[in-house]
Amino acid sequence: QVQLVESGGGLVQAGGSLRLSCAASGSIFRVNAMGWYRQAPGKQRELVATITSGGSTNYADSVKGRFTISRGNAKNTVYLQMNSLKPEDTAVYFCNAEGATFFQAFDSWGQGTQVTVSS
Repeated sequence: QVQLVESGGGLVQAGGSLRLSCAASGSIFRVNAMGWYRQAPGKQRELVATITSGGSTNYADSVKGRFTISRGNAKNTVYLQMNSLKPEDTAVYFCNAEGATFFQAFDSWGQGTQVTVSS
C-alpha cells in the first residue's frame, strides 16, 4: 500500500500565493512520476502539473507561468507553488503518484486539500 498525504490548502485572496505539499509513503521501490490534479464543484478532475523522476514537468495551459511543481529533497515528496491565484483556481487539489512497490505497480491518490481563492 502506498499512502499520499497532502497539506497546504486554504483560503487566499486573488493574486495571493499558496504552496501545497505531498508526501508518499509505504513499500515504495520506485516512483516514476508525481503530480497534482484538481476538481472544482460540478466539474471533472483535471491535470494541473506533473513531474517525472527525471525532472521533466508538464503543466495545464491555465496554470503555466503561475504554478511551479518541484520535487523535495526528502524522497517521494512533491510541492506545488501557486502564485497569482485566481478565483477559477478554486478546487480540491489531489496529489497523485505512480510507480512500483516491491510487489506491483501502483497509481495512488491523496485525500485532497481544498484551495479557495476569493475575489
